[in-house]
Amino acid sequence: MSVACEAHSKNRSVVIISPALAAANNGNWQTARRWQQLLQSATLPAGRLSARILSHWPDGPLAVHDDCMLALHARRSAPSVLAWAQQHGGAGLAVVLTGTDLYRDIQTDPEAQRSLKLAQRLVVLQDLGLQALPPELQVRTQVIFQSTSQRQTLPKSAHRLRALMVGHLREEKSPQTLFDVARLLGPQEGILIDHIGSPLDPALAQLAQATAAACSHYRYLGGLPHEATLRRIQRAHVLVHASRMEGGAHVVMEAVCSGTPVLASKIAGNVGMLGPDYAGYFDWNNATQLRALLRRCHHDRDFYALLQAQSAARAPLFDRQAEQRALTQLVGDLLPGGPAGLLD
Repeated sequence: MSVACEAHSKNRSVVIISPALAAANNGNWQTARRWQQLLQSATLPAGRLSARILSHWPDGPLAVHDDCMLALHARRSAPSVLAWAQQHGGAGLAVVLTGTDLYRDIQTDPEAQRSLKLAQRLVVLQDLGLQALPPELQVRTQVIFQSTSQRQTLPKSAHRLRALMVGHLREEKSPQTLFDVARLLGPQEGILIDHIGSPLDPALAQLAQATAAACSHYRYLGGLPHEATLRRIQRAHVLVHASRMEGGAHVVMEAVCSGTPVLASKIAGNVGMLGPDYAGYFDWNNATQLRALLRRCHHDRDFYALLQAQSAARAPLFDRQAEQRALTQLVGDLLPGGPAGLLD
């Protein structure tokens, strides 16, 4: 075999399907971009990996060189999943389940259900994700915790509490809970609320603006670049994460790895990341409970220190090398010549 042919045989191509690309600046894109970087810096026994991100597959002549597919979102990536399965059977195909997949779409949507049947492997992004799947799917499902870099924990003011919510304005993120708590708190209480997220839902954007007009302690900042958002997470005392469904939110791990405790709705996607004994939960859509937690963080130093300690204990789950190991193991299993998988 020539040197050129041998080199080509040791290059394997992974295609990552993401329904959102860079302009969306959301969790799917962040996952796709990070996985591309992790795979391209890894070496498998089969050789080096290349990885490209698409919203739809196939995309022309390059598609014939793809060795495996990682498809984010069972419903929204369903056409690409089907096209891959028609060309490759189920081999080389993993479907990564998001929050709307796990906790809504796979219950009722035929295309999402088809994606589950076609995939050789399934991936969930936090421990409780497995419980949302029937036993026959759990046996071919892998948990991969996502990762982020550790950032310096910054000193926090003792005179006021700065709370931050990060999430594009859409119903699944439950911004109404934050609007409600802003109106329940008085401006004299020393609790300031900043809200970052693009106005995807015009009605929710109007409510954000109305809340800002009525409550001087609430600011709606709109969408911000990722790095600017991370800096604000570092400076906040707490991150508020009020979602009604999550597969494994980036912003939760980003807060944990910045030394910023999270006040989170008690839903499976958050409990699977923060642990069942975490002290910072409130019932979903319960602004009164969230107000009590914010006040307690402001006035009870021991409680705030407990949240900091519990958050720090979860940070090792979100280690970049651990994610890379899990991801390359998955890809190694999917590549031709790897384990046959657990196909039904």
